[in-house]
Amino acid sequence: MGLNLKKIGVCAFFSLIANPTFIVAQEVSGYQKPPQAMVDIVEANVSRSVSFSNSGDYMLILEAEGYPSILDLAHPYLSLAGLRVNPKNYSNNRSTYFSSISIKNVRNGDEIHFMGIPKEGKIKDVTFSPNESLLAFSLTFDDEVQLWLANLSSGQAQRLSNVALNDIYGTLYRWSEDGLSILANCVAEEKLPNQALVQIAPVVKESLPGVASANRTYQDLLKNVADEADFERYLTSQLKQIYLNGQTVNFSRPAIYKSFDYSPDGNYVMLFTVPKPYSYLVPLSHFAHKVELRDKYGKLLKEIAHVPLADNLPQGFDAVVKGPREHAWRADKAHTIFWVEAQDEGDPNKRIAVRDILYTQDAESSSKRKLADCYLRFNYIDWGDDQIAIVNERWWKTRAERRVFIKPGNSRYRVNLWDRYYEDAYSDPGTFVKTYNHFNREVLLLEYNPLRRMADPNNVNVFSISPGASPQGDRPFLLQFNVKTKHTDTLFRSRAPFYELPVFFDNKDKLIVSRESATEPPNYFNLNFRQSKTKQLTYFKNPYPQLFGIHQQKLTYRRADKLALSAMLYLPQDYNASNGRLPVLMWAYPREFKTANAAGQVKGSPYRFNKISWASPLYWVTQGYAVMDNVDMPIVGESNDQPNDTFIEQLQQNAEAAVNKIVFMGIGDAKRIAIGGHSYGAFMTANLLAHTNLFAAGIARSGAYNRTLTPFGFQAEERSYWQSPQLYYKMSPFSYADKIKTPLLLIHGLSDENSGTFPVQSERFYSALKSFGATTRLVNLPYEAHSYRAKESILHLLWEMNKWLDTYVKNKK
Repeated sequence: MGLNLKKIGVCAFFSLIANPTFIVAQEVSGYQKPPQAMVDIVEANVSRSVSFSNSGDYMLILEAEGYPSILDLAHPYLSLAGLRVNPKNYSNNRSTYFSSISIKNVRNGDEIHFMGIPKEGKIKDVTFSPNESLLAFSLTFDDEVQLWLANLSSGQAQRLSNVALNDIYGTLYRWSEDGLSILANCVAEEKLPNQALVQIAPVVKESLPGVASANRTYQDLLKNVADEADFERYLTSQLKQIYLNGQTVNFSRPAIYKSFDYSPDGNYVMLFTVPKPYSYLVPLSHFAHKVELRDKYGKLLKEIAHVPLADNLPQGFDAVVKGPREHAWRADKAHTIFWVEAQDEGDPNKRIAVRDILYTQDAESSSKRKLADCYLRFNYIDWGDDQIAIVNERWWKTRAERRVFIKPGNSRYRVNLWDRYYEDAYSDPGTFVKTYNHFNREVLLLEYNPLRRMADPNNVNVFSISPGASPQGDRPFLLQFNVKTKHTDTLFRSRAPFYELPVFFDNKDKLIVSRESATEPPNYFNLNFRQSKTKQLTYFKNPYPQLFGIHQQKLTYRRADKLALSAMLYLPQDYNASNGRLPVLMWAYPREFKTANAAGQVKGSPYRFNKISWASPLYWVTQGYAVMDNVDMPIVGESNDQPNDTFIEQLQQNAEAAVNKIVFMGIGDAKRIAIGGHSYGAFMTANLLAHTNLFAAGIARSGAYNRTLTPFGFQAEERSYWQSPQLYYKMSPFSYADKIKTPLLLIHGLSDENSGTFPVQSERFYSALKSFGATTRLVNLPYEAHSYRAKESILHLLWEMNKWLDTYVKNKK
């Protein structure tokens, strides 16, 4: 029986006092639509992903027009170990799909549109073959997930094999190194018993003395033996070697596969599987896993490691599991395994000089070799060759980051290239540019004279692409850096009135940038800057031509303690100061910082094109509002101070500074200003209404309001409720529900999966507000998670917000 859209409806609860203008809305049921100007923006939505083949010769363009229907979200799913499983087709309920694929030849501009792809199939996981002649991708249908191939020469697409893929979790498929086959995660032929056959039994949880296990409030966890049975039934899969002629061969045994990857030379496969027992305390991402080495035909050669369950980690964001972890192939060697081992038993609270040690081992050897020490926690490594690799280390507690130049062929060599604090955006050197070696693996793009390097191996240049944060806003740049002299050259930097982000660089004839402006959407250009030639590659159109003429301005101002703040201001097309002050909608999200210097840095760019997502506040610039977006709400804790110890006080200062700025400019009406936010921004909104009288109304979407319901930490707070009960009480707007007199609209997705923001947070907060006679409204959106996806939900969300703002802000007497 199909779902009836009219019967799905939206749940709304009300508590209204002396506000007859909004009472009419109580009688309206089902999904509503906002003003047509907002509807037009929603219907113009296009999701687009642009990427490049390894050589840079081909541009891959994936698109999806519009938002899915609520009926698409309403498919039944199982909540298993932090996942949402579609049991009908063995897919993940929260996957993102595309509806079209096209390829553009970067050199000659030719476009390839593929024939034979069924319109009802949803596209995902698109990759080029090693020689870039074929494109592999998955197509998701109601009953199964299929593996397809498209030929770049003929433009023809067809299904590769009749086996169904298991796209619930982990790696879906890998090309073999020779490009003649694909190793794919397939639905196991032998199904395990379903839930109905599992004996009903008591659910028992036990904690033993001395075994501490404090975890965040995760959702969708396993709860009983029936869940365990379903977990095994749907996540157990069979790896299959699928050849280009469609022939399939089983690889290894049925198991729950976390990941799998060929060695660079293609002779071995590293498998990551999830064994029993399963945890009821943490999601699948924290489960134990085994690491195995197999040959390219699937024969087990050895077990490399058993990485333990991460359900009782020491306190702190720098905590990791004991023993070997983060196994991977070394990209510049044929079959060398790499991993990390904590020297502090994974406990950041222990005082020790070396936090991690990096090791390698040849797949054909039984002895490990030390590669390097890490004095902070290992973050990642960029491989080059035997003479260079760059290790990234971080320490969350201090926000320290270090880039270290090591020589894989000499474990004693170590030179710090950058020491910085990663929240200091102005000092960010960016991400190192990569290229692909003879194994078709990603390695550092190096520039050197071969003869000179034989005598001086350190004399080599690397390249990086940085977001380019600066006092003038973000100006992305391409940097050349000599690892011996540490001399830098800026090869390219974005210039006004554009925001230009390098996305591909080969140090030959390709520097491809994404270029946009305040009025032009991102398009791609090949800047052969060594020859001063520019070639436009794409011509994507502005999806909102009706918004041309909206005024946009970067605001800078200071709060009472002189901390520099900023926000983006948008004004209606017909704005004229002589017509009087405007109602204002402010939208914000708090962030924690360890230094005032980092908190006060200018963020964003005035030259970015505004793609209006479902979550954007910019819809209201079409309704006569001044919109202040990305309003700075920094929470600073210098040195040993904890940011949250003064969360409320700093929040007040931030809000007062923003209000004072827009009023002082003569734009905003001090009596008609609303504040809003999503998630932690909703938490911020409720706190501002509880502790200030600055605003005429508030909008809080998918927030958490009672911090005692997230007792083991939240956001960037490491301390538990029992370590700091007063902090949890003070930061909870629920504690001050009796103080909130300003109208507050609460919105929540009924299927919110986010840790901490259970729908009950909004329900209990609404009940508390209602008990004190507050002006409030709770809107629950069926089938929506932490981010909203359905077109019906988004239009109704905008209708709710617009009615609230018009009633309590725009038309406030």
